[in-house]
Amino acid sequence: MIASVRGKVMAVSPDGAVIEVGGVGLAVQCSPHTIAELRVGQEARLATSLVVREDSLTLYGFADDEAKQLFELLQTATGVGPRLAQAVLAVHTPEVVRRAISAADTSTLTQVPGIGKKGAERLVLELRDKIGALPGAGAVLVGGAVWPEQVRQALVGLGWNEKQADQAVAAVAEQLDGQTAPPVPVLLKQAIRMLGSLR
Repeated sequence: MIASVRGKVMAVSPDGAVIEVGGVGLAVQCSPHTIAELRVGQEARLATSLVVREDSLTLYGFADDEAKQLFELLQTATGVGPRLAQAVLAVHTPEVVRRAISAADTSTLTQVPGIGKKGAERLVLELRDKIGALPGAGAVLVGGAVWPEQVRQALVGLGWNEKQADQAVAAVAEQLDGQTAPPVPVLLKQAIRMLGSLR
């Protein structure tokens, strides 16, 4: 089991990164929140979870151990595989997910692509007792309040300069026109498409 990796960031893409550890480049699947914190050429430490399948070995990386633990916990629920668990963490922070499960807040859980009402109810039923004690109550930023900075940081991490990133974020925000923002990965893809059309 590879519990964590530390090394130089060799490359960053919309869905992951390559971290060089002891001369070996490890491909790590990451959420936009994690990708936004990585910079090519700098050293990074990621908590990791290795998913073994008959035809593949996939390493998933997280900015901290809390996100990794929740990723693994989510997969103990019926019908939840690594891709869906990562999708949950791409849309919400670990704290938001824990609060939603603890409070049986299925509307928050169904914001994740691939989770319907029945799936959300099953997550609550199967994980509520396993979720553990929640940290003290505090304001949680979700949706529109945080996505612009997450997308901007991810674009800079992917190699665009700050001015280009700001232009793309502004263009995506204009398209939303006050509507509820979709998940960050969707917004990031929209921003990348816009930057591609500007080149």
